[in-house]
Amino acid sequence: MTAPPQSAPVTLPSAQPAGDWQPRVIGLDLSLTSTGIAGTTWARAFRPGRRRSHERMDWLCGHIGVGVDGADLVVVEGAAYAQGGQAGHHELAGLWWLMTQHLWRHRIPYAVANPHHRTIYATGRANPAKDYPRKEQSRVAKGMVRSAAVERYGVECEGPGQYDQADATILAAMGLDWLGYPTVPVPDTHRRALEAVQWPDLIPPAAN
Repeated sequence: MTAPPQSAPVTLPSAQPAGDWQPRVIGLDLSLTSTGIAGTTWARAFRPGRRRSHERMDWLCGHIGVGVDGADLVVVEGAAYAQGGQAGHHELAGLWWLMTQHLWRHRIPYAVANPHHRTIYATGRANPAKDYPRKEQSRVAKGMVRSAAVERYGVECEGPGQYDQADATILAAMGLDWLGYPTVPVPDTHRRALEAVQWPDLIPPAAN
């Protein structure tokens, strides 16, 4: 149930014929302050407010656990190692392991995509805002990913947590594409991101 090493070769399934069945794929952008979760046509953000420490962890795990249960595949964002020293990193790592343990325990296959994979799939580039001043690059890139979620996939990402919702939407789209059920055509310049994702050993039988 664990993901294979990132260096393992990946064979992308071919697109499946349209039909009534579609795998339930969930995108999960874990955060202590605003976790994004999304499916094919919806997205939301879990925001624990003033909860802290164990109370916050318990609240997040409970809500996220309900959101992912019954999924055929979950695509969860992995760590951005360049930001390893940021405040809350230790607790965030704990949340990541608790949630992937939940998936493993419930035999829900999960994939791990890092932020660059997600951004490439959404925009075609790992750093789509590199021509902007450095201090603006992160904000602009987030806006580009959100635009892809809203305009390409038709998922409303609004209000507090809109960027987290958008990240989760893109992750879910990546999973559907990998299983052979892309909701919209995606250029090869974007789809190349799928090759680097740590995909699970098992996929839903109906997707084979």
